[in-house]
Amino acid sequence: MAKSVLNAPHFQNEDEAFAYVESRLWPNGPVCHHCGNADQKRIKKLEGETTRKGLYKCNECRKPFTVRMGTIFESSHLPLHLWLQVIHLMCASKKGISTRQIQRMLQCSMKTAWHLTHRIREAMRDGSLAPMGGAGKTVEIDETFACRIEDAPKGRKPVGSAFRSIALTLVERGGPASSFHVANTSLAVIIPIIRANIARETAIMTDKASWYKNLSRYFPDHSAVDHRREYVRYEGDKIITTNTVEGFYGVFKRGMRGVYQHCSEKHLHRYLAEFDFRYSNREKLGVNDSDRAERALLGVVGKRLTYQTTCH
Repeated sequence: MAKSVLNAPHFQNEDEAFAYVESRLWPNGPVCHHCGNADQKRIKKLEGETTRKGLYKCNECRKPFTVRMGTIFESSHLPLHLWLQVIHLMCASKKGISTRQIQRMLQCSMKTAWHLTHRIREAMRDGSLAPMGGAGKTVEIDETFACRIEDAPKGRKPVGSAFRSIALTLVERGGPASSFHVANTSLAVIIPIIRANIARETAIMTDKASWYKNLSRYFPDHSAVDHRREYVRYEGDKIITTNTVEGFYGVFKRGMRGVYQHCSEKHLHRYLAEFDFRYSNREKLGVNDSDRAERALLGVVGKRLTYQTTCH
């Protein structure tokens, strides 16, 4: 029998929403945002008739706090259960969901919808210091044109790299994706990003672009496919192709053209982070456990204690 996932209690009730977030960000009980006190005997929940929901008081520093503090929910007047609805929609929509659609669903202002979706994208940014790949693993690398640059002349159709920003993506086969907004495809820009984000023992696969030709200096196994005559090449059990990263770009471009339609260059890194997050958590989006992706996102949210409350 069909049942809407948005009928879950934490999507419909504010008390349930606070309980849902607290259980994931505070698995061992409330922690004071101000002094870090985690002694449950020194923390009291305030439950007066005029007290705002989810408010606690720390008896160590004598300051009040809620689970919203230090996360993307801070300084927002939007009810927490509506935040969770938007998080779920952004995690479960393969090609994204537009700001206008969020505005229509929440019946809020365009500014509110735009700001909360950008906060969620900011939380989706990985920030992991661990390199991709490793011994026995393969990482595919490619780049694509993403959107018009800010100072592109109006009325001019972009040709090649002229007036268009560039995205570089690293995709581990059977693993995560990591994308970067790059100024150009020069060796001075591309090589440092690749070396900093991929483990030294990884097998690398690219196309025949000139900016990848020196990768064999830094990685023991670099294979390239010539797209002028082939899309895949077999050398024994080795499959040489960049079809995995091309598949990532297929979803990314359909989302940017069909859903978002326009993206300014200064926010491109956030849209890339959104598509990276969904791709890297794609196995967590199954219909039998539809809230696993949002739980993964809430785990990221809990770590972003330095996130600023405005999107620059």
